[in-house]
Amino acid sequence: MTGTVYLVPNTLDLGMASVEAGGMPDLQDVLPLGVIRIAARLPCWVAENAKTTRAFLKRVNEVVPLSQPVQAISIVELTRANKGAAPVQPPRLDALLAPALAGQDIGLISEAGLPAVADPGAALVQAAHAMKLRVEALSGPSSLMLALAASGLNGQSFAFVGYLPVDATARTARIRELEALSRRAQQTQLMIETPYRNAALLGALLGTLNGNTRLSVSCALTLTQGWSRTDSVADWKTRPASIPNDMPAVFSLLA
Repeated sequence: MTGTVYLVPNTLDLGMASVEAGGMPDLQDVLPLGVIRIAARLPCWVAENAKTTRAFLKRVNEVVPLSQPVQAISIVELTRANKGAAPVQPPRLDALLAPALAGQDIGLISEAGLPAVADPGAALVQAAHAMKLRVEALSGPSSLMLALAASGLNGQSFAFVGYLPVDATARTARIRELEALSRRAQQTQLMIETPYRNAALLGALLGTLNGNTRLSVSCALTLTQGWSRTDSVADWKTRPASIPNDMPAVFSLLA
């Protein structure tokens, strides 16, 4: 018997200074109890970051006691390549999945939200399917889907385009390209940015998009201070809004 690869959702509050100052939200406010129970019994994990995964497991333990101490749980990192950094030999995916071949269940977890969605864990899931392992995705928050639902934009046709270029000229060209695509296909375009550049991206969108294009911003989703706003670009300019530089946001447009 082989084990199952569980895609375990994480909370969306990682690294937020205001959350750290005010305390973490109750895990059960974000994750279903059934997911927490599965996480509590898993002996092996593949994660973006071992330290934050141990912190996640400590939060799990406050709700459902772990089947073994955190120190005894195997956590192997599946790192994301950083631009400009020296190349690092990634761990072999078959080696990461070896416990599942031996009959142990494995948890795959991202830093925030659903693993394998806008996340390097997708390569591990692909390898698991190739090795004929059972893969089960568990219910939990996805900032992209929550933002799309809260936007009121087209949820029947949408695309996630990731990060836009940092260079101002290239970013402007990309925004115009996405607006033209959205208008032609009536497709919502979703994007994200590193939080400290939130204001810069919002300014670039407002300075480039047509006044009739609808723009939605969802910030700090699932937290008490979270918010979503959808308006035409013209209305955004009439009623400007500040956006925090320490909380993740999702930006969506529909031309």
